[in-house]
Amino acid sequence: MRLAGRRRSREPEPRVVSIQDDVIRLGQFLKLAGLVDSGAEAKEVIADGLVEVDGQVDTRRGAQLRAGAVVSLRGERVRVGEPGEEPDVPW
Repeated sequence: MRLAGRRRSREPEPRVVSIQDDVIRLGQFLKLAGLVDSGAEAKEVIADGLVEVDGQVDTRRGAQLRAGAVVSLRGERVRVGEPGEEPDVPW
């Protein structure tokens, strides 16, 4: 049965990138996840308001992320994985 007027666009699940500690700083995570190539690029995209954490723009390069946080940049979504969680990376 279909509910009239209710359309749900489902975003694909974010890929998972595990961290080794309980927290990681936003700029470091962007580099670890391969969303940026350098710390300078991380600083720039964060300052420009291009990065979202859990759906909210975050302009704090040092913001601390914990497992479960979802980071978005340029349409790509990456979830912070638990230490030891199997990563979804191509290498």
